[in-house]
Amino acid sequence: MELAHTVYALDATTVDLCLSVFPWARFRPTKAAIKINTLLDLRGAIPTEIHITPGDIHEVNWLDQLIFEPGAFYIMDRGYLDFARLYRLVLAGAFFVTRTKKGIKLARLYSHPVDFATGVRCDQTVRPTGATTRRDYPAKLRRIKFYDAPNQRTFVFLTNHFELPAATIAALYAKRWQIELFFRWIKQNLRIKTFYGTSDNAVKTQIWIAVCVYVLVAIVKKELSLNASLYEILQILSVTPFEQIPLPELLTNTYDSTRNSYDCNQLPLW
Repeated sequence: MELAHTVYALDATTVDLCLSVFPWARFRPTKAAIKINTLLDLRGAIPTEIHITPGDIHEVNWLDQLIFEPGAFYIMDRGYLDFARLYRLVLAGAFFVTRTKKGIKLARLYSHPVDFATGVRCDQTVRPTGATTRRDYPAKLRRIKFYDAPNQRTFVFLTNHFELPAATIAALYAKRWQIELFFRWIKQNLRIKTFYGTSDNAVKTQIWIAVCVYVLVAIVKKELSLNASLYEILQILSVTPFEQIPLPELLTNTYDSTRNSYDCNQLPLW
């Protein structure tokens, strides 16, 4: 699926901490945690923006700090369904795709023809009817119901884009899974589970170092057109930090000799 628009996935992941060691990151009465709020460019699974907060701060608040790119798509889960904040995104000339929640009151204005073979069950133009939502979002919305046959699940999406086919909107939301893969990758392969310092600054510094490592490895993979996965490149670099060999030669030769020994999930890059 090729679009002229930039597509971002927006989500947050929680890193659990010990409350007695990290009291500044109180999450629950007996638990501490931090949230890594991330804006991921889905063209290359590269983080564009990251914001680290204590675990008790809801991720939807990050929308107040983002500067939205006109014409771009922002794919987010229903945890970000806040009509006042979404309308600010609309005013910026950007588009969103999210899921609706139970209890959201929407009135159908128009129904559009759909192709049931694509999984789309309905494609409607709607508007909010609740007093608060109508005030916060004084514009029309598009509601799409989609049936995921392989998993036997039904999804209801909301978007402010009215031109793309309904099946394409559903496919865009499916791309949000890449940010889950990103969170899983950095947690499994980079050191953000055990921290060397206990202060707010120490924890954030270690996370930023981990993210910088991820981005640098991704840049190396792209610039050198390597077939190795990010995991494989990271493993090679971790055991050869003092080798006086040009990087292209080091990575190419080492990967060719060990390419059958790795088996790891790979994020789609470019």
